[in-house]
Amino acid sequence: MARNSSALRVLTANRLADGRVVYLGGDGWTQDLDLARLVADDEAAAAAELQGQQDVAARLIVEPYLIDVEAEQSGVQPMRLRERIRATGPTTGNSHVAAA
Repeated sequence: MARNSSALRVLTANRLADGRVVYLGGDGWTQDLDLARLVADDEAAAAAELQGQQDVAARLIVEPYLIDVEAEQSGVQPMRLRERIRATGPTTGNSHVAAA
């Protein structure tokens, strides 16, 4: 299935310093998906990817890639389940482990 070229996209990556999921925003990288820069066309996508590669070279982030999102009244929501999980935070850690 081909991707809808009119879909909104966001550049995501992991911050090198702590591994946190981040999104390219208007003023750099943010952990808040609602503050991410929405990419609506191929030219903007290329510019976002270029910024990502520059920030990889600067050792700020790793593995940048574009994800499909939709803007809803409740905020920006990733289209794929994997990205929804990444957006809500870690799925491991003490808060998710049942007491023994």
